[in-house]
Amino acid sequence: MIGIDVCSPQIQRVCRYYGGAIDSIVEKNLEEFIPKLDKVDEDDKVYVMVDGSFLPTVNKEWKEIKLGRIFSDRNIISINSKRNEVMKSIYVSHMGGVKEFFPKLERHLVYYRNKVIIADGASWIWNWADDNYPGAIQILDFYHAKEKLVLFAKYQFKEQDERQEWIQSKTMELKDNKVEQVISEIKSTRSKNEHAKEAKEKLISYYIEHADRMMYKTYKDNDLLIGSGPIESAHRNVLQQRMKLSGQKWSINGAQAMANLRCYQKSGAWNIIEKIIRAA
Repeated sequence: MIGIDVCSPQIQRVCRYYGGAIDSIVEKNLEEFIPKLDKVDEDDKVYVMVDGSFLPTVNKEWKEIKLGRIFSDRNIISINSKRNEVMKSIYVSHMGGVKEFFPKLERHLVYYRNKVIIADGASWIWNWADDNYPGAIQILDFYHAKEKLVLFAKYQFKEQDERQEWIQSKTMELKDNKVEQVISEIKSTRSKNEHAKEAKEKLISYYIEHADRMMYKTYKDNDLLIGSGPIESAHRNVLQQRMKLSGQKWSINGAQAMANLRCYQKSGAWNIIEKIIRAA
């Protein structure tokens, strides 16, 4: 079954049939069935964000579903000084491994020249980016970078005021392209307990690995986003809102079928689903 919810068995079968048909069509690289962003010029920057989340399955295990979100800088609307909203995106999902997911995503990326890849520290994402898009701008999500600071500070400083002052100071340095200075200062800091020592080692390793992706002042000066909030919200709005309802459990094929339909709907490409239905 697709999902244990209020849908009738007939609706579930229809969703599974047409949602499942999308994958075979995508594999044929039929351009008319690939959603695209509207009015993207050659010089426009196109953001690519990728992340994974988990869905409950019928065998009582939680399985990862990967989601990609693609949008251009002209699709970003400023709501206020602290909030932006993305008006139009293309979504791609896969219930399974990276070897199957990335070819699905890459079919959409051939249309855009200036790519900006924003993600957390997951090695599977950055290995893919390095291997396939070495010319793309790569940005480590700023808020994941800050989380590592906060975790170390939690163990290192007992007094809240001192802890917050230290976090604020290091955060401002990161925003000023001073990641190397932050690394040096943390290296010279004596850990006050074993938890702090472990968090310190992980923090230094994380920053050294991603230092080239942490030039946040440069990114902001070039009007680039520095956070992966759009992909995190996409998991909630595109997938989880429909696929993590109370009592739901999914088969792998059923989850993929529903995720396909959700991605096309949220991409504003339901007309393509209608084409598939008419063709059937």
